[in-house]
Amino acid sequence: MPPDRVHARRRAIGEHIRTARLHANLSQEQTAQGAGLGLASYNRIEQGHASPLLDNLIRIADAIGVPLADLVRE
Repeated sequence: MPPDRVHARRRAIGEHIRTARLHANLSQEQTAQGAGLGLASYNRIEQGHASPLLDNLIRIADAIGVPLADLVRE
């Protein structure tokens, strides 16, 4: 289990992803498919339960149509 501050940051990134996805009018399934991820894996990233690889964050940003920085900003 990561330290609390890391887990909190992971949840915040997941919330940024969710907000961007909803703003783009995309479902989790559409976003996961566009990013080349399984739905369960994508869901765990968005919920902050999984630590995504940078490559996956880039693919998620591309699938949603936002800059990567929008997903990881503080």
